[in-house]
Amino acid sequence: MNPYLNYVENIQVGVESAKGLSVEGKTPVVESADKVLFFAPHPDDECIVGLLPLRLMREAGMQVINVPVTFGSNVERQPGRAAELKGACAYLGWSILPRNGFQNLEKEDIVEILKAEQPKVIFMPHSKDWNSRHIATHFLVMEALAEMPADFSCTVIETEFWGAMDDPNLMVEADAQTVADLVAATSLHVEEVARNPYHLLLPAWMQDNVRRGGELVGGQGGAVPDFSFATLYRLSKWANGELLAVQDADRFLPMNDLKEIF
Repeated sequence: MNPYLNYVENIQVGVESAKGLSVEGKTPVVESADKVLFFAPHPDDECIVGLLPLRLMREAGMQVINVPVTFGSNVERQPGRAAELKGACAYLGWSILPRNGFQNLEKEDIVEILKAEQPKVIFMPHSKDWNSRHIATHFLVMEALAEMPADFSCTVIETEFWGAMDDPNLMVEADAQTVADLVAATSLHVEEVARNPYHLLLPAWMQDNVRRGGELVGGQGGAVPDFSFATLYRLSKWANGELLAVQDADRFLPMNDLKEIF
């Protein structure tokens, strides 16, 4: 008898039983002068890779503002996706940048958003995140940053989902409660997860991030931290009109250990 069979079967049963679950609820939005802008290629990206923004809100008291760069390419679904995004962000306690209509954001729009919000931290996909909209969002934000005044600066966090980064420099831990909150928020993109219940596989993806990140961030052959779940990011600094590497950026961030770098 294979002693791991019960372990694997329990995972399978857990995923199947969770398909019938649903959530509702809202969290008060944190208001703060320290703002985090999440440039989301599609509604749902904010939840999938939203671990670090969520921790920045909860541990550092920062205000998270989701910026929907698009509402998806299916015009008929755009109102529904906007409504689902509203529910997901309300569940997490994030605000959404007001938009008129469902048109895709352009570079000029993002420049105006950056000038108005003066964020301390921004999130965007990395340049090789496979999905064409993710890649386009990366370059759109980079082009907007290049047009900002010379004295503008912020921390830049690149995310991954469809295409893994070769060189992440930040592995951020999540505990079970935080993962469950991200799964629940993702589930509120109801019609999207109805066709593909990817929210239920989010914990497994975050477990695999620990496997990858242990050496990609910590160094080949290094000791892997005792994390159960994590998300990988690349941290840089925008200053003096260019994207700068952060000295000694390679690090693991356990729970309740963010304030020193943010």
